[in-house]
Amino acid sequence: MTGAALRDAFLDWMRDEKRAALLTITAYRGDLDRFLAFVGAHLGGEVDLAMLDRLSLTDLRAWLASEHAGAQQAKAGRRAGSADRAARTRARRVSAMRSFYRYLARHHGVTNPAPGLLAAPRFRASLPRPLTTEQALEVPDGLGAVAASPMAEQRDRALFLLLYGCGLRISEALGLDIRDLDQALSAGGTLLIRGKGGRERLVPMVPAVARALTEWRARHPAPLAGAPLFPGVRGGRLQPAVAQRAMRVWRDMAGLPDHATPHALRHSFATHLMEGGADLRVIQDLLGHASLSTTQRYTQADEARLMQVWAGAHPRATRPGASRGEDTITTTGKNEP
Repeated sequence: MTGAALRDAFLDWMRDEKRAALLTITAYRGDLDRFLAFVGAHLGGEVDLAMLDRLSLTDLRAWLASEHAGAQQAKAGRRAGSADRAARTRARRVSAMRSFYRYLARHHGVTNPAPGLLAAPRFRASLPRPLTTEQALEVPDGLGAVAASPMAEQRDRALFLLLYGCGLRISEALGLDIRDLDQALSAGGTLLIRGKGGRERLVPMVPAVARALTEWRARHPAPLAGAPLFPGVRGGRLQPAVAQRAMRVWRDMAGLPDHATPHALRHSFATHLMEGGADLRVIQDLLGHASLSTTQRYTQADEARLMQVWAGAHPRATRPGASRGEDTITTTGKNEP
């Protein structure tokens, strides 16, 4: 089989068997296109299963070097992105290639050990950046106030209240239909959400969210069972870019930070629950995380926030102009008594 045919079979397997998200499949397709193009040019000839099976660690390192050189050339003459973002991109490409080889080993007998020996670029683990409680509560009404029409006002208010009140991804909220809301209201206010990889979870609606959605349903321009709960101006499903653009307009007007995005409301939902004493496993279930380690990022973010508060308020924290060794905390773990 050719490399292109193997790539397509792998992506079909990711979609049908692994239930990978569409964005993941799209990103992996682009990454594997780049990988296969490099291999064909590097070794000469059409890439096939035998060629992939005999690639050496040196060949894979040459691919990474080529990716790095291409990124450096692309930066020339334009604003450079962060080194951390570039490392994340390279790490994702390595992950795509390794997943591809695991598929080849399972389904086509490839035994090449080189992909497992390749060191992926390291990058700094990002922490969630939530809004404050006051900011998060302000968003739904604020966005509704700047909407272009009365219909959009009630729609946007309901949508952003849902994002913060239930911790949904924007794609999950915009994927809901009228029937999903009707079923939730008849089942005591619990929404069935279809998340990443087709995983389903039940999310309770707090009364404020249920009221806002009920009021919006009464104003919905076409409240048929199969109609999208949040339609655009032409009646089709509202696109994420439209909601994201509305959020950008509002945050500029309200003076909110750049990380105030629709997804920041999901971070805010989890962070504010944790600050209120919610169990981490419960937050994991509500967010639909497959792994608890993903949810644990919120504990790290809370610790970082507490340290910032401590550093700004405690008299023994580092102060500008403090004399050496006085009122400071060292980085060696040997703090002053």
